[in-house]
Amino acid sequence: MVTNKAKINRNDSKDSLILNVNNQALEIILTEDNPNNVKAVFNSLLKELKKGFFIFELDDSSEDLYYNICKEYVTQLNTDLKSVYDELSDYELLEE
Repeated sequence: MVTNKAKINRNDSKDSLILNVNNQALEIILTEDNPNNVKAVFNSLLKELKKGFFIFELDDSSEDLYYNICKEYVTQLNTDLKSVYDELSDYELLEE
């Protein structure tokens, strides 16, 4: 199991959660209501998950509202990743 870093990017124009996996930065914009963005990120995570199981760890020093939201999001994401990985394994859909 690999542990990847998740970081919160606070910016004047947009705030986002950055999920780093295999030298790729996947961005979920927190200040927009865009479900297609979240779907695209999750699809990218699924592709990576087929290569091997991983989780995320939130790396952030500010304990503000975004931190609390992202902490819960990452916890739920890790649970979902484990569940999906187990299903991929059960159906023999993992890459060699």
